[in-house]
Amino acid sequence: MDRSVSPSVEEGPVYTHQTMCLEEGMALECGAHLAPLEVAYCTYGTLSAARDNAILVCHALTGDQYLAEPNPLTGKPGWWSRMVGPGLPIDTDRFFVICPNVLGGCMGSTGPRSICAETGKAWDSEFPPITMHDIVASQVRLVDYLGINRLFAVVGGSMGGMQALTWVADHPERVFAALPIATSPFHSAQNIAFNEVSRQAIFADPHWHDGHYRDFGAIPARGLGVARMMAHITYLSEEALSRKFGRRVRKEAATAVPAASSPSLFGEMFEVESYLRHQGSTFVRRFDANSYLTITRAMDYFDLAAEHDGDLSAPFGKCETRFCVVSFSSDWLFPTSQSRLLVRALNKAGANVSFVEIESDRGHDAFLLDEPDLDRTVRGFLNGAAEHAGLTKVETL
Repeated sequence: MDRSVSPSVEEGPVYTHQTMCLEEGMALECGAHLAPLEVAYCTYGTLSAARDNAILVCHALTGDQYLAEPNPLTGKPGWWSRMVGPGLPIDTDRFFVICPNVLGGCMGSTGPRSICAETGKAWDSEFPPITMHDIVASQVRLVDYLGINRLFAVVGGSMGGMQALTWVADHPERVFAALPIATSPFHSAQNIAFNEVSRQAIFADPHWHDGHYRDFGAIPARGLGVARMMAHITYLSEEALSRKFGRRVRKEAATAVPAASSPSLFGEMFEVESYLRHQGSTFVRRFDANSYLTITRAMDYFDLAAEHDGDLSAPFGKCETRFCVVSFSSDWLFPTSQSRLLVRALNKAGANVSFVEIESDRGHDAFLLDEPDLDRTVRGFLNGAAEHAGLTKVETL
């Protein structure tokens, strides 16, 4: 069943927003059963008559399905509108692009704000723990629902790259090409530590109420804002922060204080402080704290090698998927060393893999920004893979 069908013609590609609802739901790795299962998604472009030109784009931790059109909550452009559209690297004149909101999310897919059939109330903090395999399993239901047997490509950055790798590990016969960007086959101890600090900030908020904050008409805004601030620091590089802010003091802070007195110790003195506080305050207006906790935990669980006795090549032993692994030189959240580890494992498994490290001083967030080398890499890989797949012309339905 589809709901919330909203064809729209905005600046950029034509898209359709829909929600798939499966009453029978699905089982999770933890043993719980979610029913019904809802997956909210946007599509761009036209599915070919052979249904062989579909690209699944997987979003990162705080992303959503609004890939290439304005987000209805913020009004801001889609998070990858510079990459997806007519004539762009992911060309919607050639490919049919699907972008789902992840399981556990807060933009229409089943998550903590959904109603639990047994209690008739929102799951809130009782939403069962999920894994990257569960997230992909919900996407498999969506792809099946759309009548697509094999995806031409799965593309994703950061947590989206984890999903792309999981797709190939779990369903190698259903993915012709994979493009994991700025990601890793496991979540490092350092990243788990950052996530835990963020979670503790939420738990410490007086409006947390054990995760049932909506029953009190409240949200743990301060804690969630701090969590976002913490995470956002990890998305940037020292070079990017220095170039953008340095140690500059906000003009209003500098002029508001008489020369003979001292500035407030905790005032918004530095521009970088103001920037982080803005990031935190805007985030709490569009994201749910319980979803943040659920998805960060799913990232922490992710470790493809651990599931195969430490052998990272094992998940890819039978795959014929073509890979292009992309990293950024200044990304310290998912460093190039982890991408190289993945590439070596893919080579050991005999996979067809290419690897590109892009020089950039913008840190982890570089995959979302204007990086011409990334554009060329994505366009070149997809066009080359399309030739090997025989996608020379799109015969539409």
